[in-house]
Amino acid sequence: MNIPISKQIIDTALHRNGIHDIAKASIRQIVKLVNELETETGVEFVKMEMGVPGLSPVSIGVDAEIQALKNGVASIYPNIEGIPELKTEMARFVQSFLNVTVSPQSCVPTVGSMQGAFASFLTACRSNAAKTKLLFIDPGFPVQKQQLQILGLAFESFDVYNYRGAALRQKLEEYCSSGTISTILYSSPNNPTWICFTEEELQIIADIASKYDIIVIEDLAYFGMDFRTDYGIPGQPPYQPTVAQYTKNYILLISASKAFSYAGQRIAALIVSDELAKRTYPDLLRYFSSAEFGKALIFGALYGLSSGTAHSVQYAFAALLREANNGTYNFVKDVQEYGRRAKAMKELFVKYGFSIVYDTDIDKPIADGFYFTISYKHLKGSELVYELLQYGISAITLDITGSERTQGLRACTSQIGNKQLNYLQERLPLFNTNH
Repeated sequence: MNIPISKQIIDTALHRNGIHDIAKASIRQIVKLVNELETETGVEFVKMEMGVPGLSPVSIGVDAEIQALKNGVASIYPNIEGIPELKTEMARFVQSFLNVTVSPQSCVPTVGSMQGAFASFLTACRSNAAKTKLLFIDPGFPVQKQQLQILGLAFESFDVYNYRGAALRQKLEEYCSSGTISTILYSSPNNPTWICFTEEELQIIADIASKYDIIVIEDLAYFGMDFRTDYGIPGQPPYQPTVAQYTKNYILLISASKAFSYAGQRIAALIVSDELAKRTYPDLLRYFSSAEFGKALIFGALYGLSSGTAHSVQYAFAALLREANNGTYNFVKDVQEYGRRAKAMKELFVKYGFSIVYDTDIDKPIADGFYFTISYKHLKGSELVYELLQYGISAITLDITGSERTQGLRACTSQIGNKQLNYLQERLPLFNTNH
C-alpha cells in the first residue's frame, strides 16, 4: 500500500512525546506530534487538530495597538477592571449584537476566554459551599475540564445530542434537582460539533438556572458564526441567540480570537449581568475579601491570576468593537470564509467514505463553520486519528470533548486553504482505497 508515513515513524514519535493513548492526547500534544512528523518526514500535513485562526487580523486592531505602544502604555500597569473605552465598547457590543443591556462596570477584559473561564470557575463554583459541581452540556472544549481538575473542582457532564429541544428540560432536571450544581457551562456555536442552541433551548436552560439558582456560563467563542443567519448588523435583529435574554444569572465569554482573528494577543470580554455582579454570596468569603460576586471575580480571581490584561491589546480590542458597533466593520462577513472551507471539506470527506457524526441541528443540517465532526466506517476515533496521521492528516478524537460517540474526530477548518484542500483531494481517495 502506498502510505506516505510509516507506522514505525509515528509510533516512535508517539513514544517520544509520552502519548500512550492517542484518543486522550490533548490538542497541544497532537500539535507538537504533527510538527515533529512534518520535520522528520518532509510531508506537509493537513492540520485540522487546533482551532487557531486562519485569517489575517484587520488593520483596525493592529494600528490601534501600535499607537498605544507608541504612546507609552507598555510601561504602565493597566487597571484591573479594564480601560474605560474598552469597557464602554464591550457594553455597546452586547447591546448592539445581543440586544442585552449591561453596564460598562460589569464588562471586564481577560487574557483570552481561557482566563475568563478560569476566573469564572474560581468564583462561581465557590459561591455556595453546598453546591460543589459544575455541569457541562457537552460536547465541549476539553481544556475547560482540565481547568476544573487543576482547581480541584468537581463536574458532571452529558452529551446533548439526544436531548435537543424540549427533551433538554428533563435531562437538566436529572442533574440540577440534586441541589449540588452551582454552574452550567456550554458553547453555542458549539466546539466541537457546531450545533447551535435554539431560543427554546436557551429558555429551558434559563428556567432551570432560575429554578435551582444556578449561574450559567455561556461560551460565545464563535460569536455570530452560525452563518445560516446573518448576525452581523449592529442594533438590528436577528441578534446572536443568548441565555441572557431569559435570565439575569449569567456570565458571557466573548473572545476576540476567532470572531476578530486576534488570537495571538490573548484578549476577550468577560460579561457579568449587573444583577449577578452586585449579588452577595457569603460563602465567597472563604476565598475572597468580598462577598459581592463582581468584586470577588475582579479583585480576587482575576487579580490573583494576572493582575490585569495586557495594556496595549485593550486599545486594539476597543477599536475593533467600536468599528463593529458603529457598523463600519462587519466582523461576521470576514469570518464567513470558515463556512466556505467547511462546506468544501465536508464534501470531500463524504465523497471518500466518511460520515458526519453530528450531522443535524435538531431538524436542520448542521451549519458550515469553524468545526465539524467525522467518522469512518468501523474505526474507533483512536484508530482513525492514528490511521490518518499516516496520510498526513491530523485531527483530535471526540473522546476528550465529552462526546459519547467514540468513533468520531473533530476537524477544524481554520488552517485549510486551497493547497490543503488539494492535499485532501489527493490523500482521501488513497485512504479510502486502502481501507
